[in-house]
Amino acid sequence: METKIVTFDNDRHRDQVVLLWEQIFEYKAAHNAPSLVIDKKLAVADDLFFVAVSADVVVGTVMAGYDGHRGWIYSITAHPDLRNQGMGSQLLSSAERHLISRGCMKINLQIMDGNEQVQAFYGSNGYSVEKRISMGKRIPVNIGSV
Repeated sequence: METKIVTFDNDRHRDQVVLLWEQIFEYKAAHNAPSLVIDKKLAVADDLFFVAVSADVVVGTVMAGYDGHRGWIYSITAHPDLRNQGMGSQLLSSAERHLISRGCMKINLQIMDGNEQVQAFYGSNGYSVEKRISMGKRIPVNIGSV
């Protein structure tokens, strides 16, 4: 079956993306709750949220962000039955093309420490580990109760 990468449509794709992310990512923190992440991304309205669809079924996702200086890659995944078939690389390449077309000069991403499989995936797609310290601060008032 043919797989197409299309811009996320909340009415058509939301429920499937939530289920896929719950299955794949197993996030425990409230700020990573799929519904909240989707709502926050849609509020930005930057059209940098894409899904891979096969026969009207969401089988992969990637979100990108661009702040005018750097681009970011988030929430890239392929359905477990479709891993190691090139879908992740296709999703990544699609997001990169959209960022580059906006003038992006550098693309960053973050992965959890100890996730060598994901690190190898990004390495095979031209990314390298940079010496950086990643810091974060949660803003509870914007997370709400999920």
